[in-house]
Amino acid sequence: MNRLNITCASLLALTLTTTAAFAAPCGNTGAGFKGWKADFATEAKKAGVKQKGLAALASATYATKTIAADRNQKSFKYTLEKFMRVRGSATIVSQGRKKKASNAAFFASLEKRYGVPAGVIIAIHGMETGFGRYMGDSAVVSAITTLTYDCRRSAFFKPHAIGALKLVDKGAINAMTQGAKHGELGHTQFLPGNALKYGVDANGDGKVDFYNLTDALASTANFLKGKGWKRGKGYQIGQRNYKIIQAWNAAGVYQKAIAIMAADIDR
Repeated sequence: MNRLNITCASLLALTLTTTAAFAAPCGNTGAGFKGWKADFATEAKKAGVKQKGLAALASATYATKTIAADRNQKSFKYTLEKFMRVRGSATIVSQGRKKKASNAAFFASLEKRYGVPAGVIIAIHGMETGFGRYMGDSAVVSAITTLTYDCRRSAFFKPHAIGALKLVDKGAINAMTQGAKHGELGHTQFLPGNALKYGVDANGDGKVDFYNLTDALASTANFLKGKGWKRGKGYQIGQRNYKIIQAWNAAGVYQKAIAIMAADIDR
């Protein structure tokens, strides 16, 4: 090996060592979470997280219930028929039709702006939180940072952890805002990174609030449009927009249920 190659190899080794030194190592128990937060704070700061977000990260606690839920997602392994029965699809459709009829102008305005039919948005709202009746009992920041620390799917959850901290900086949530076990928030259970990117201030009060129905449903429509929803195209299996429902939730049984319920609501 000549001197140039030795020098390049030495620089590469130094770079890798330096990178490793600043990378936040994952863990499968809560034992290393405190140390991980300190390392992750460096990454978060480089990603643009400010003081409020960093303070929320520092106060986050290891979410044991989140880890338990992540290891036990049985409903997504059900048959379609059982999944829809367990999740109350008949009730969602019945109530969804009433909600569409009672707020027709609002849903028409969403479809006009984003191209997404009312049934799809209503089905997601019903499926995710029972139309806002239950939006979760887990601290969003603690849940999403725990999942980022956990070795199982660190890479997937990392941008959502950064997103959650930036939402804190913006005042959209705080360190104790409650959401679902996987850090999803608001009426339609946005993952924080998606909330940051697709959130809409639809009621014009100067802030994006995912716990406000108007903002949440408009943001949901904006997400679907942003992922490629095409106005006037179908959303059943094999049709153009079905793959956009896949962008909302990766579980096949969930996607099928949303498509079926949405069509029933829109009839």
